[in-house]
Amino acid sequence: MLTTALRNVLAHKARLAMTVLAVCLGVAFVSGTLVFADSTTAAHRAAASKNCAGVALTVTAKEPRPGAGTDQPTSVLDDALVRKLADLPSVAAVRPSADGSAVLNAADGTPLRVGARWANQAAAYVPGKDGTDGRYPLTEGRAPRGGDEIAVDRGTAAAGRLRIGDPVTLATDGPAMTKRLVGLVTTDDTRVTAGGTLVLFDRATAQQLFATPGHYTGIDLAAAPGTDQVDLARKVAAVLPADRAEATTGAARAAQQTILVDTLTRGYEKLPLVFAGVSLFIASFLIVNTFTMLVARRTREIALLRAIGAQRRQVARAVLLEALVVGLAASAAGFLLGLGIAAALPGLLGDGLPRGPLVIGPAPVAAALAVGVGVTVLAAWLPSRRAAKVAPIEALRTAEQPPPAHRLHLRAVAGLVLVALAAALLVSLRGAKDASEANLQSAMLGCALLVCGLIALGPVLAAPVIRTFGRLTGRLGVAGRLARENALRDPRRTAATAATLMISTALVTGLATIGHSAAQALDHRAAAGLAADYVIGSRSTMDGVDPAAVARIAATPGVRTASAVTDSTLVAGGTVLEVAGVDPDTAGGVLRLDLTGGSLQDLGPGRVAVSATVAREHHLAPGDRLDARMGRTQDARPYTVVAVYRDDPTARDVLAARAEVAQNSHLPGSVQRILVRTADGATSPALEQRLRTAVGNSPLVKVQDRAQLVREAAGVMGDLLAVMYGMLAVGALIGALGIVNTLAVSVAERTREIGVLRAVGLDRAGVRRMIRLEAVTVAAYGTLLGLAAGLAGAWAVGPLATGAVEHYTPALPWGTLLLVCAVSLAIGALAAAVPARRAAALGPLAAAAEA
Repeated sequence: MLTTALRNVLAHKARLAMTVLAVCLGVAFVSGTLVFADSTTAAHRAAASKNCAGVALTVTAKEPRPGAGTDQPTSVLDDALVRKLADLPSVAAVRPSADGSAVLNAADGTPLRVGARWANQAAAYVPGKDGTDGRYPLTEGRAPRGGDEIAVDRGTAAAGRLRIGDPVTLATDGPAMTKRLVGLVTTDDTRVTAGGTLVLFDRATAQQLFATPGHYTGIDLAAAPGTDQVDLARKVAAVLPADRAEATTGAARAAQQTILVDTLTRGYEKLPLVFAGVSLFIASFLIVNTFTMLVARRTREIALLRAIGAQRRQVARAVLLEALVVGLAASAAGFLLGLGIAAALPGLLGDGLPRGPLVIGPAPVAAALAVGVGVTVLAAWLPSRRAAKVAPIEALRTAEQPPPAHRLHLRAVAGLVLVALAAALLVSLRGAKDASEANLQSAMLGCALLVCGLIALGPVLAAPVIRTFGRLTGRLGVAGRLARENALRDPRRTAATAATLMISTALVTGLATIGHSAAQALDHRAAAGLAADYVIGSRSTMDGVDPAAVARIAATPGVRTASAVTDSTLVAGGTVLEVAGVDPDTAGGVLRLDLTGGSLQDLGPGRVAVSATVAREHHLAPGDRLDARMGRTQDARPYTVVAVYRDDPTARDVLAARAEVAQNSHLPGSVQRILVRTADGATSPALEQRLRTAVGNSPLVKVQDRAQLVREAAGVMGDLLAVMYGMLAVGALIGALGIVNTLAVSVAERTREIGVLRAVGLDRAGVRRMIRLEAVTVAAYGTLLGLAAGLAGAWAVGPLATGAVEHYTPALPWGTLLLVCAVSLAIGALAAAVPARRAAALGPLAAAAEA
């Protein structure tokens, strides 16, 4: 039977090639993602090890104990300690450092690579005896020598289009500064190579910015040859003040950097794995359909094998051997394609990933074989059982027998049961109040049951749906009516072919509806309660806007009102609330709050306004008392509630007088936001630039109009759209392969029929039109079922989304839905091109002879 299986594979290699390609896509995503993850991890470790090469120990200051005094944590790390450590016989070299964080502007004035502050590195350039710093080798220019000069790494310069001699605007944690770029360096710091920036100052300037004059943030030690690291650590600890400094090994520091970057880039692996899961799931239906059609096509051949003594077990084993060969071919091709994906992913994900050779371990190879062979063999198991049930008497039949009616009845019953269970589960979620893990699991289970139910009902629903759609194709003449009847000839095959498009359409429709509805809710929430035309704020909660900038902004031409806001925290009843400190005299001009009681004019020392949620959770009303502690204060005090407003992102949880919030803030006297109302209510690029100038063009500060706030709030929807369109592309490709496969087999089965049609007057164009309309009919059927499943799932999870996103209201993305329908129908028409051309090429006599 092995020889028979191999011959069957070679005899049907053209049709099985579609199956190989479909499985190949899923294997490629799985193996490529695993190779990419291993390669990226190895590159991170290599870069971290290289960055810490030669560093045996790093001495840092300990954080002072609470109540231990107000000494600076870096006060012990001074030149005296550097000399003391350098005199140890086991120490070969000592390099002090003054490190911190700095954000700089690109050449066009926009903040460069802002995001996590850990990635915006700043340090001192510390030259050795030869005048160079081995940690930051110069590649162009020279090292900074004064307070008005800096150097940056080559990646930062390239990303910001900065050149030697350019003035560069930057900020650490205060007002913006302008320095002149005098040098370019290279670095192996994984925080920089993973998408960050590096700014180097001269030693004195770095000490002033990140420590105190004459002191450092760390001291790196290189061990003398033959020195044991444990012995060195013991000797260093003997000269350190135990309560004020500690030593960390270089290996531990490299491991910390690797863990940090690995954690932050781990999400890069998830998207390809999502595509892999979708493609393999959809491909499984193509495999089942392909082997089912091949078994049906070879019924007489299988019956002859049974007649000459082949047992059922041997027939089933032969079909599974064919699937094994197909799976092996798909695994090999998919693994090779996966290597290409792994090589391309770092470039697609940006320049923040370290480069290195591909690391091919046993896990990706085993995964490729397990996925490719496993999915193919499992999907072919049901067709193999059907092949084993072919009786020897079937060899005497001259035509293929339609599937028994009782099978369709069983599928109808199973499908109705699954749909009923799904409906009961999804309807029960209409009363859900939040997106808890249990509710999400119930929603996913309900959607899966709904899709499975529709797949089971596919052959039963095919007849009424296709007859209804056939009224449209029937108007196109004889070819349209024939296309409708051909699609109805084998409802099970039609439903199996349409299932691939149904699944991808359901996924895209559901995600698009949820994403569109959530985006609208986020749009509403981002600008709700905001009467200001611009919001100027810091990029980090640890920073603030220069308080002096409030007056400069108010004096800017085109500005009517500038109201400062100080953000802090308010702890009430064990709950940490966000408090916004506003000026009661100007807040009315920049805030548009929906008050349910009280007045904001009553804000003042000891008097606050609370959101409706806080009022409900703490049982508060205007006039009630709230015991809480604000900001950095240690003791709670009573606050009188003077107003209650509907939840608003601009006003946070609690509103208070800015003077009181600024006094008790974690950053005393700071300003986190400035709400700006323009003279005519309009925004313009010129006015935005004047506002940026008023805040010193600081890269730590954002200047955003209402539209930019909305786009920032809906930024997460961009990832959802990428997943959605990726799923549509994968599903459409596999769906096209399924339609090509089905039509190719259908044309081969109907060779004599096509010859008769040609003989009675149907021309080549009519044959091509018939095949194309049949493909479009199947695609339309799958699309319709997918739209129904996707919209039902999106409707069901609405209450869950309402609990997670305020103001969530289901809204249909008509543009996306029309695009899905157009793409699906176009896929059907394009997939029919080759089978239609082959059918049209058959002449009446040739068709009769071939049949």
